[in-house]
Amino acid sequence: MKIFHGLRASGIADACALTIGNFDGVHRGHQAMLALLANEARHRGVPSCVLTFEPHPRDYFAAVQRKPDLAPARIGTLRDKLAELARCGVEQTVVLRFNRELAALPAQAFIDDVVVRGLGARYVLVGDDFRFGARRVGDYALLDAAGRAQGFDVARMMSYEVHGERVSSTAVRTALAAGDMQAVERLLGRPYAISGHVVRGRQLGRTLGASGAGAGDGFRTLNLRFSHWKPAAGGIFAVLVHGLADAPLQGVANLGVRPSIDPRDVNAGRVLLETHCLDWPAHLGPEGGYGKIVRVELLHKLHDELRYDGLAALAAGIARDCEEARAYFATTWAQTRRQTTRDRI
Repeated sequence: MKIFHGLRASGIADACALTIGNFDGVHRGHQAMLALLANEARHRGVPSCVLTFEPHPRDYFAAVQRKPDLAPARIGTLRDKLAELARCGVEQTVVLRFNRELAALPAQAFIDDVVVRGLGARYVLVGDDFRFGARRVGDYALLDAAGRAQGFDVARMMSYEVHGERVSSTAVRTALAAGDMQAVERLLGRPYAISGHVVRGRQLGRTLGASGAGAGDGFRTLNLRFSHWKPAAGGIFAVLVHGLADAPLQGVANLGVRPSIDPRDVNAGRVLLETHCLDWPAHLGPEGGYGKIVRVELLHKLHDELRYDGLAALAAGIARDCEEARAYFATTWAQTRRQTTRDRI
């Protein structure tokens, strides 16, 4: 998939089949829309194209109004969104910066400047609740009328449901906030995951005492930065780590701001996903994870973030989390895998 930042980037196709949206989470409703888009693109002999925005428009307006509560919790990072769009077969994605100029652009000007001249859309597919332009006055009827007048087809996809439940980014956020990872997987069609480069942190985990397997290494963690300040999920999870070995590694992870650690440390209060592998691969050595791109699947929530009174209490808490994660993998996860295998047979 080709990725472009802005409409003036060189290499953007001069014609396309287009869909427009934030695509936070790239859930099953998005996936159905992208499958339809790909089919229409093939029919017309043009590439499929997604136009998306960064930051999320509601992030922008929340900042302008100084009302952070108006900003939606973010399901995924831009990296993960782009990866999922590529997995769905999208041929090009244009990331448009949402700023004051774009917020003030009238709906007809958005059609003229972005959809027609900027992207050369021959076909435009939108959701049933799609709104655009300054003050969100643009809707499907306006877009359809413009398509008739300006020579591009317009289609609308109605709500997508799973077991009678409407699939939406809001539904995914609600399930993540509740820690219902099974519901999240139903809505996404895959386990919820966060990916990124492993970065250096304070290296505090390795100094905390550990017992049993891996003793002497403490609780070494793989640190991934979550680039948005308001993640939709948070807390302690049993996870699978992909990208370090031939098979995924079982682990326990903290997604949040580490309330037991000094906010002035190297993390500086930013959101991190810190993952401790229950069995660290010996071939990696103590420094072997840094710089690697890993994907961490959050399978089961153990509890919310806790504030511990001192490092000894923190180490004891992590040890309990590791025990709970091992128990989860030995029981619920193992049973689910066996059932999935039988279903496939």
